[in-house]
Amino acid sequence: MATKPPAGDPVQDAPQVAPPQHAAAGLPAIGHTLRIAQQQMGLARTARTLLKVNQKDGFDCPGCAWPEGDKRHAAEFCENGAKAVAEEATLRRVTPAFFAAHPLADLETRSGYWLGQQGRITEPMLLEAGADRYEAVSWERAFAVIAEELRALASPDEALFYTSGRTSNEAAFLFQLFAREFGTNNLPDCSNMCHESSGSALNETIGIGKGSVSLEDLHQAELIIVAGQNPGTNHPRMLSALEKAKQAGAKIISVNPLPEAGTERFKNPQSPLGMLKGTALTDLFLQIRIGGDQALFRLLNKLVIETEGAVDQDFVREHTHGYEDLAAAAADADWDETLTATGLTRPDIERALAMILASRRTIVCWAMGLTQHKHSVATIREVVNLLLLRGDIGRPGSGVCPVRGHSNVQGDRTMGIFERPAPAFLDALDREFAITSPRAHGYDVVRSIEALRDGKAKVLIAMGGNFVGATPDTDVTEAAIRRASLTVHVSTKLNRSHAVTGRRALILPTLGRTDKDVQAGGKQFVTVEDSMGMVHASRGNLAPASPHLLSEPAIVARMARAVLGAASATPWEEFEKDYATVRDRISRVVPGFEDFNARVAHPGGFQLPHAPRDERRFPTKTGKANFTAAPVEYPRVPAGRLLLQTLRSHDQYNTTIYGLDDRYRGITGGRRVVMVNPEDAAELGLADGSYTDIVGEWKDGVERRAPGFRVVHYPTARGCAAAYYPETNVLVPLDSTADVSNTPASKSVVVRFEPA
Repeated sequence: MATKPPAGDPVQDAPQVAPPQHAAAGLPAIGHTLRIAQQQMGLARTARTLLKVNQKDGFDCPGCAWPEGDKRHAAEFCENGAKAVAEEATLRRVTPAFFAAHPLADLETRSGYWLGQQGRITEPMLLEAGADRYEAVSWERAFAVIAEELRALASPDEALFYTSGRTSNEAAFLFQLFAREFGTNNLPDCSNMCHESSGSALNETIGIGKGSVSLEDLHQAELIIVAGQNPGTNHPRMLSALEKAKQAGAKIISVNPLPEAGTERFKNPQSPLGMLKGTALTDLFLQIRIGGDQALFRLLNKLVIETEGAVDQDFVREHTHGYEDLAAAAADADWDETLTATGLTRPDIERALAMILASRRTIVCWAMGLTQHKHSVATIREVVNLLLLRGDIGRPGSGVCPVRGHSNVQGDRTMGIFERPAPAFLDALDREFAITSPRAHGYDVVRSIEALRDGKAKVLIAMGGNFVGATPDTDVTEAAIRRASLTVHVSTKLNRSHAVTGRRALILPTLGRTDKDVQAGGKQFVTVEDSMGMVHASRGNLAPASPHLLSEPAIVARMARAVLGAASATPWEEFEKDYATVRDRISRVVPGFEDFNARVAHPGGFQLPHAPRDERRFPTKTGKANFTAAPVEYPRVPAGRLLLQTLRSHDQYNTTIYGLDDRYRGITGGRRVVMVNPEDAAELGLADGSYTDIVGEWKDGVERRAPGFRVVHYPTARGCAAAYYPETNVLVPLDSTADVSNTPASKSVVVRFEPA
């Protein structure tokens, strides 16, 4: 193995490595937050902006979807949230002069980190067919190009309307309305790549594809199981909720292939004692092998059923269906096979069982570690089985808690951003707008890439996000994008998607969450839905980064007018002038939003109804909560190979790279690292500090290679490895997806290692 980094970007290809940390937040988090914010915004702007984050009269953090309590701190944000705000409220600008100095060929060579650091985009930019760089255009010209390309399509289904989870409720509702009035259900979104497996499993088992808990439920729980989730890195404000639960007597089980500083000890920066001493969070760490979670929960369910008095018989009898099928399948769960699948010991599992049996109120939280495997939907169904056996859905302090990523990814789905919409939603939309929505299902993200690759889709319009950087099988995806006739990205900042384009490409710069939004009808606000079904207002307070920016609702409205023309009776101009008119329409289309404008005016917003939580009513096909009994699956890995999971660093949110450090894991100044258990590394001849190519193996025989990664000996579970995305997205095959949900299986990639 090479001992020096290969030729490449020296900024990212020569990281320094120290031992991982065992506590999260504290004074280092405060210092890092202030340093990043000052670099991007300056001191005065930092104070003015951060004090409005997640406040009732302020703006919703553009980072994660973790909810806020009714009583809020003056500093209601985490380190990563502050980084997200700093990058949006930055004083750096990407002007037409930047694009004149950086042709497309140059942008293609730049890292995602470099692109994101350049600042806010100030004017609409067009890359014409055959041109070597973007040039500034008027908004009128930009919308005319979109209309020209969309009207030239042979079918509306040749257009793709992608949505990022940061899009507001109002913009998302208008975007899906535009797509359906145009004539397609091709509405892929970032949910397809993250919690689609959760929605698929929960819709089938409890009748609603959302979590059933509130923030107060977490505080009241007696046991919280955190499975396949790294709160310290991905949802830092969740640590405060776990701390409060611990102080009330709760126990916490962490199920994860990697030990994580955040779930070991939390040093709360909002408390002097918390910063000094911290709170030990995890009572039991189950260091599971990647993909072994279904086997673990199946065995736990067997043991619960076999324990006298452990099953809540009244709940099972009154509220569930399919218990006998589950009991029969669970009886076959085998200790030896479970230990092989999970890498755990029998005492580990017995201790977990004892904690489950001792708890009267249990919550299971999860994220991508459970949702991005072939058998993810079956795994989450098995989690639900455990909660149903114990009667832990529909009572305080208990329930299912899929922890969402982007700050309005759940709200976008509620607003109708879905390629397989419910007929009732389309019926309501048609009644309200006197249109005829298409009924045929559209493309999700994976099928959208396939459609572009195969020439079945020709235009991609992306409302935020980084489609190229977020999607799997990078080489295939980029080749597919380049076959498009037009790619359009509504964006605040640059990312890889602006460098990999169709024949023509547009960048439409938009207001961010931090920006003041004034329309013809006066100052506007937008709304979002958090991870626990609370809907609240978001009001920016900064002067926009450029006078040429438009808001997302305005961009959608003007695009729709340009494309649909006089044939559309929808009052797009009215919607642009006053977003309250959009909310009035939402209130008549989307259940739970009745009297929307009046209710969202309440400080803190309002909670959407959730029948399983509120009434123990389960709107499934059987009318009850459904037990399921899928065969147990787990990855089998050939000798000489490891199972790789892609994950985020601490200086990252999804594909947005804030910096080049992963402080809690001891990695600084670089991202091209692969974390390998020292015993596995010894067997494979991977010396710590050496450099290797990671080669993905898949049944299609295509070589997928991620070159030049530094080996880091790290306490991962045996047989498992980890590396950051998007650098390792190239290793995830496009057709390696979860059954039912079609989510990319980014957490279970079979890899081998070759000399760099």
